Amino acid sequence: MDKVKNIIIPNQDKLAELKETIAKGGVEKFYVVSDFDKTLTTASINGKRVLPLIAVLRNGNYLTADYVKKARALFDKYYLIEIDPSFPLEEKKKVMHELRTTHFKLMIKSGLKRKDIEDVVKSGENQLREGIPEFVSILNGDEIPLIILSANGLGEYAIKMFLEEENALLNNVHIISNSYEWDSKGNASAVAIKEPIVHPTNKDLVAIRELPVFEKIKNRGNVLLLGDNLSDSKVVDNIEFDNLIKIGFLNDNVGSNLEEYKENYDVILLGDPSMDYVNQLVSGLIK
Repeated sequence: MDKVKNIIIPNQDKLAELKETIAKGGVEKFYVVSDFDKTLTTASINGKRVLPLIAVLRNGNYLTADYVKKARALFDKYYLIEIDPSFPLEEKKKVMHELRTTHFKLMIKSGLKRKDIEDVVKSGENQLREGIPEFVSILNGDEIPLIILSANGLGEYAIKMFLEEENALLNNVHIISNSYEWDSKGNASAVAIKEPIVHPTNKDLVAIRELPVFEKIKNRGNVLLLGDNLSDSKVVDNIEFDNLIKIGFLNDNVGSNLEEYKENYDVILLGDPSMDYVNQLVSGLIK
């Protein structure tokens, strides 16, 4: 095991072999799949743990007065199921879909507007990791697809805003996340949530076959996967690939989580770092 500057590589030989094989395959066989929250964004700002965007929205009192109470009631009803590793996965997927659907409808009923999402993004309570523009640019230079697969509660619109502010929303970026339909009149209020709804337990790439981005990757067999929790490490399990490197950002409870991360990721990054290691790795793979 290699451990340098908070970089843990459980199997150095395996990683070296994967890097060599993917590099030989060329850029036309390569693509990247990444989570967004606490993967492309930081887990802390100035030493303070960041809250999910949905929590920033809730705490900022952007919606109707009764929203917070109803949202907390939903949390209390479903949270123990969400974190229970013994709960059957297929049943959990149904429960999580029910939770997200109910919550999105509550947000819409509580007056969610596009400007609310804009204000949350601009609040400064979440930020991209240092090096994200370079990361996207390196990939874009060789037309390598970057698929951002995210269960973010404020969804595609918020993710686009973060990337646009850093000039990182380039042509190679494809976002699969939750997406609202907006009233075209007045204050651009949310009127519906589009299917498919993305939640932490259904972030696999089966549905990608039905999306336009599949044409971009169907002949590419070499994948770099970025995530921050154990479920992220599984998102390509249901799609064919030839070679896969998995990088995990371990942001919380390092002592209790490290062994499982070592079993599921090829590289583990500790300490909420910049994208430097990832950028160096990608640059080496596509030389």
